[in-house]
Amino acid sequence: MPVFRLTHELIFPPPELAEEDGLLAVGGDLTESRLLLAYSMGIFPWFSQGSPILWWSPDPRLVLRPSELKVSRSLRQTIRKGIYSVTFDRCFAEVMRYCAGVSRNEGEGTWITDEMMEAYCRLHEKGYAHSIETWLGDELAGGLYGVALGGIFFGESMFSLKRDASKVALVELVRHLEKNGCSLIDCQVTSEHLLSLGATEIPRAEFLEILRRSAILGVRHQKPTSE
Repeated sequence: MPVFRLTHELIFPPPELAEEDGLLAVGGDLTESRLLLAYSMGIFPWFSQGSPILWWSPDPRLVLRPSELKVSRSLRQTIRKGIYSVTFDRCFAEVMRYCAGVSRNEGEGTWITDEMMEAYCRLHEKGYAHSIETWLGDELAGGLYGVALGGIFFGESMFSLKRDASKVALVELVRHLEKNGCSLIDCQVTSEHLLSLGATEIPRAEFLEILRRSAILGVRHQKPTSE
């Protein structure tokens, strides 16, 4: 399949047309509207500093169902001891900065560019992107961030400065999402770390069907209004 070149028109090709490695399109921008449309279609941006914006929709897709999260005995003990405190949306930009130091694949540089940082901070300000932080006293120890749409949390990245800190953040996120009726956490691409936590691969077609059932597939989201 060809890799599609995007213009400023707010449109994406069907994700089923992606290359075998998941690459679908190049170009476009990182505006709020385009990012939200991308997520609602099972597409996400992933590119390095200095390269054009690349858009992906891999097949298979790695997902984590909240009920299938694997919590090891040692992690349970860490949580039970209350070593870390957890907050939500306390320091979104700082979480992103720490995540920027984590490579998506071993040997690669960061994929969280300055442009990505600015774009996701705008999504956070609009109430779409969220962070979960773990603290050791007053010191930030770990965390993660992602985008929440229609009962699905699209995970982007996580980091850990202390043992199990990011895992504690994930456990608390899952608890929060279960309470609020979340059906799925999108983990995007496969990693051994996420597989060990209970994530599983599903066909892209199944993932898109989940988006369809969640009534967000291809929806152009509007800015939330305050009462």
